[in-house]
Amino acid sequence: MSALSHLRILDLSRVLAGPWATQLLADLGATVIKVEKPDGGDDTRGWGPPFLTGQDGAPSRESAYFLCTNRGKQSLAIDIASSEGQAQLRELVKSCDVVVENFKVGGLKKYGLDYDSLAAIKPDLVYCSITGFGQNGPRAEQAGYDFMIQGLGGLMSITGAADGEPQKVGVAVTDLFTGMYATVAIQAALAHRDRSGEGQHIDLALFDCQLAMLANVASNHLVGGSKPSRYGNAHANIVPYQAFPAADGHVIVAVGNDSQFARFAELCGHPEWAGNPRYATNRARVENRAELVPLISAAMLTQSRAYWIAGMDSLGIPGGPINTVPEALAEPQAQARGAVVTIAHPIAPVKMVANPIKLSKTPIRYDVPPPMLGEHSDSLLGNA
Repeated sequence: MSALSHLRILDLSRVLAGPWATQLLADLGATVIKVEKPDGGDDTRGWGPPFLTGQDGAPSRESAYFLCTNRGKQSLAIDIASSEGQAQLRELVKSCDVVVENFKVGGLKKYGLDYDSLAAIKPDLVYCSITGFGQNGPRAEQAGYDFMIQGLGGLMSITGAADGEPQKVGVAVTDLFTGMYATVAIQAALAHRDRSGEGQHIDLALFDCQLAMLANVASNHLVGGSKPSRYGNAHANIVPYQAFPAADGHVIVAVGNDSQFARFAELCGHPEWAGNPRYATNRARVENRAELVPLISAAMLTQSRAYWIAGMDSLGIPGGPINTVPEALAEPQAQARGAVVTIAHPIAPVKMVANPIKLSKTPIRYDVPPPMLGEHSDSLLGNA
């Protein structure tokens, strides 16, 4: 039996943060009912190309984007703007443990699908609202999307080359982290319900999650009063911890402590660096970054990537190549860990990145593919 096979979740969310959270819960065994518009379904079904190619070689209407966040779910095509659809969903909620939604603040109240309305039907309901800015504050009514939140929440100001323009991260990390926070919050609320019998409303904002993701960089400002800036591939608090050019490409060096630095200095052919008080400790290396980094760069240009990677591996110094996505997925370690799974689908088998959670007693199952639009409507409404 899967870890969360006792849970039943009504998913009213769209795009990425909410669907990502409910996919994680579905991976862990929860029954997730994805509510979609009858006409076209979830917007991300059309976010392509690429689209899944059928057995006949023709592209389908199932986008790679939709597929990556909706495995393990059932699709219910229903018009929530209709009184009939609203009544059907309120009846369905009676048999659900959790509702996840990401409408604008108050957007579901007119349909009788807001927390207060549904809690009146099912008092122990856990209801998770994911919005751009939360249920209160001057921006509460404003829509929020990952890109703008990365900018507003400070992430872009610390991402990119020091002398370049601010950059967003290559994937929608604010959405993804918010989905992860939602998963944790839902399970915490369910644990409270199991003890007390009480449901509750979870108020989760992309903006809040983005600020929390600033981690040590925000702490640098709050504790030290600094204005964090962009370091490119370098680290604000650790040196050397960045990408360096070798003779035939770039290599990551991620020295985490002084003993690692001493071994790295030996590998570079400069053991004297470790005895120099200007470089011997991480604090000194951070303070003298502008002096030390060019010395390391010059040394690393003398050898190939393979030389540095093999040398660091043998000496226990963290580092490695900068892989493309295909190279990363083809890494022997990725293959050994089962990082890519193939799931049966009505159109064609789908390759997907596996859930990274490894449970010894209740392993993740991959026997339910991302659903076709409305695939489960009849069975779900028949049982409502």
